[in-house]
Amino acid sequence: MENIMNSEPNIAQPEEEQNVSRVLDVATKAGRILLENGAEISRVEETMVRIAAHYGVHHDNFFVLANGIFTTGWDEDNKWPGSFAKVLHIPMRATRLDRIVAVNRVSRAISDGEYTLDEAEMLLSEIRDSKPKHKMIQLAGAVLGSACFSVLFGGSLFDALGSGIAGFFVWLFMLYVYQPYLSKITGNILGSMIATVICIGLNKLGIGHTLGQMIIGAVVLLIPGVAFTNGVRDIADGDYISGVVRLLDATLGFLCIAVGVGVTFLILRYLFGGVV
Repeated sequence: MENIMNSEPNIAQPEEEQNVSRVLDVATKAGRILLENGAEISRVEETMVRIAAHYGVHHDNFFVLANGIFTTGWDEDNKWPGSFAKVLHIPMRATRLDRIVAVNRVSRAISDGEYTLDEAEMLLSEIRDSKPKHKMIQLAGAVLGSACFSVLFGGSLFDALGSGIAGFFVWLFMLYVYQPYLSKITGNILGSMIATVICIGLNKLGIGHTLGQMIIGAVVLLIPGVAFTNGVRDIADGDYISGVVRLLDATLGFLCIAVGVGVTFLILRYLFGGVV
């Protein structure tokens, strides 16, 4: 992908095979990558319109929801005969900001005439198939993020150490159990329970002084912050359906995390007595 994007610009010219269906299919592919990786609705629609317009399709309709894209288009001038209709169901997944940035870069390059339709389609396919960061890098980021958030919420360096250790095991759970096998509800509840148990254990061993700050730093890895922020932005932009759906999804995540932490305290109190 880097070799293509760094090559000399080619001014895209209309081609015989660039009919309505193919152009809108490429635009829909770009929208799908953005939506399934956490982009806001306005960004998805703007990108799809920009790509379609550049390749000569101006009679199009894109209706984007939080988990679906509806695309129709036609050519009133009969320059490129044909019409197009497509519906995609896109489940809500984990956020991949690197893919969003890559699609934004490609769409702006398309608007500047740097890529033909074939090159744009190939680049989008490579972006969608791109692999996440190596698991060790993700684990290192989880440890650092948990530790820093613990300090941010008033914890000490020892609290940060405990949060970092707990964050390591929470992210291991997310990589090998949560993401491949569990639903969001089950995964968030179990993940927050794991974080709470580990933080309590470390606190009893003398690692960390303030249990609350330790747990906050560890469970922050589970918090759907991007989904919540995008839900607010979608409502502000007038996309009420998608905004409410995303806010509901984020709120459900918050509740599951709270349930996991609370249930863990209740279970430990029942097993060992007293206040944990």
